[in-house]
Amino acid sequence: MSNLAELLAQKAELERRIAQAQNHERAAAIEQIKRLMAQHALTVADLGGKPVAGKAKAGPRKGSKVPVKYRDPATGNAWSGRGLQPKWLQAALAQGRQLSEFAV
Repeated sequence: MSNLAELLAQKAELERRIAQAQNHERAAAIEQIKRLMAQHALTVADLGGKPVAGKAKAGPRKGSKVPVKYRDPATGNAWSGRGLQPKWLQAALAQGRQLSEFAV
């Protein structure tokens, strides 16, 4: 039986060969698609999509506004209820006030 170092070397070689084969097949598929698009005078817009630079992971949109849930009527400070409590709210709660007093 092979020792661990030999098995790891075999694994690394197989992973390298797999990546190489994937790259080769991908390049062949891209070439075939380009050839068919040229043959039929197709554009990316004809396919109903837009060019994709990479596999982007869908996630939350940055910069989206969240409605305010808590507001201090005296100062106008507001908090959406997400993330850490702001210092103004922590200070008010430490003075004995209730969170429900600030609910919008």
